[in-house]
Amino acid sequence: MTAKIIDGKQIAAQMRAELKQEAAKLKQKGITAGLGVILVGEDPASQSYVTAKERACEEIGIYSDDNRLAAETTQKDLIALIEKMNADSKINGILVQLPLPKHINESEILLAISPEKDVDGFHPVNIGKMVAGQKAFLPCTPHGIIQLLMRSGIAIEGAHVVIVGRSNIVGKPLANMLIQKAPTGNATVTVCHTRTKDLAKYTRQADIVIAAAGRPNTITADMVKDGVVVIDVGVNRVDDATKKRGYRLVGDVDFESVKAKASFITPVPGGVGPMTITMLLYNTIESAKKAIKL
Repeated sequence: MTAKIIDGKQIAAQMRAELKQEAAKLKQKGITAGLGVILVGEDPASQSYVTAKERACEEIGIYSDDNRLAAETTQKDLIALIEKMNADSKINGILVQLPLPKHINESEILLAISPEKDVDGFHPVNIGKMVAGQKAFLPCTPHGIIQLLMRSGIAIEGAHVVIVGRSNIVGKPLANMLIQKAPTGNATVTVCHTRTKDLAKYTRQADIVIAAAGRPNTITADMVKDGVVVIDVGVNRVDDATKKRGYRLVGDVDFESVKAKASFITPVPGGVGPMTITMLLYNTIESAKKAIKL
């Protein structure tokens, strides 16, 4: 058996084409969806990510209000900018790129964003609504993973899903989304983590393994059953002298060995990554539609 590759780039492109049509419909009604982007400091990875998001906005037809602030920016000034965006009717979504400099309290910044403009899905109000099964902005990476599964024709209902990782960004919200009574849920979910004893005992039972541990080779071929679906969320740098950059990107899964047993698998890069930005665009369009009660 050789796994079918789940092409995140292709599925993201399909979704972005749909979102471009939605943005065009909004413009016919005189509305341009707007995303306020705030980057504090000069972290290269964050800069690259924010630039990619801005390009994606332009591609779809979303107005991007780009704010790049010095690393020394105070928490007070950052909150003042967020409050200004909260009150700006041209801004439907607010993205504060994480991580923030150490002198800024991340939790207080996320709380400052209006839940109605929290397109990252990190505000406690939206998290609470998600857990209760109410309509809310869903965190982008977990929502993107569910879209990958659904658009690849992989059954979620009744499946045993083992998530390896318990972060607030991926593991915890994804587990909550998958157990909901909804077409995107109805799975039986096991959450494993760094303190789990005998991880392989659980992953071998899984119909779907989602690896979000942040460590290369967390999942190897002996840890999964034949026909498993594998979603690799990890992005890790591994030294590689053959590469011009001196490193290559790998996931949390031993891709070459696991793909020989899996029925479906995501690559790294090109799997989950493209979906995260796409779901941010999706939430921004949804926010704009909600603002005019569409």
